[in-house]
Amino acid sequence: MKLKSNLLDYALIVVGCFVASLGLTMFLVPNKVAAGGVSGLATVLHYLFGLPVGWTMLAFNIPLFIAGIIFLGPVFGAKTIVGTILLSVFTELTKNFPVITRDLLLSSVYGGIVLGLGLGLVFKTRATTGGSDIAAMLIHHFVPIVSIGQGILLIDFFVIALNGISFNWEIAMYSWIALYVSSKVIDIVQEGINYAKAVYIISDRNDEIQKRILEDLGRGITLFEAKGGYTGENRKVVMCAVTRLELPKLKRIIWDIDPKAFIIIHDVHEVLGEGFTFINNK
Repeated sequence: MKLKSNLLDYALIVVGCFVASLGLTMFLVPNKVAAGGVSGLATVLHYLFGLPVGWTMLAFNIPLFIAGIIFLGPVFGAKTIVGTILLSVFTELTKNFPVITRDLLLSSVYGGIVLGLGLGLVFKTRATTGGSDIAAMLIHHFVPIVSIGQGILLIDFFVIALNGISFNWEIAMYSWIALYVSSKVIDIVQEGINYAKAVYIISDRNDEIQKRILEDLGRGITLFEAKGGYTGENRKVVMCAVTRLELPKLKRIIWDIDPKAFIIIHDVHEVLGEGFTFINNK
């Protein structure tokens, strides 16, 4: 079972790196859009000095890996090493693929989508493609006040600023769009699309609301004991998970019973259990 899981992970890394390389070579790099990180820096250097993007990425990642092992210890697994090498190799292999569009907005949006899709598949295996992740860890190691997330943001800001200085600030602004889109797509691939909602209901007529939810929606409910911060009164909070399509009906049920009910609605990336998704652990 473990062997099968590992093989699936490496298959995802291969596919993810290939897809990510298409985002670079068919959308971003040809339009000088540098979506942060080592790939963005390699894009800038490619146009300034004619350096190949894929091999430049690898040239930056090798010393970063060595520095990471020296100062951080053996925290990088084989999957990350494979992902780092494959992204560089695929970027070189696909560099002559046809450019899809020369429109900066389209290339930024769709390049960000394709790049994010590929990287999301890699990250789903708990691997990375090196680059700014390792650099941010090193920054955090030497300057603990800077978190890893802040370190990645600083690196991306530096790369995109360099892009603006080297070419023009319009391209730099499009680079921010590509970076934003890719990060959102990565989140979607890893966590799923927000197809469900968690609804918290505070009402003086909870019993009636619970009954209608069970009868009309067929959804289970959970009760929490709570205490009003202003009144100090003990009361129950009703929690229910519903799909996006069921949410309008749930709100109508609540408001029909108690127009003054207090409702909190959260996005939920994934719900496991009856009426939603089950995991087969066999």
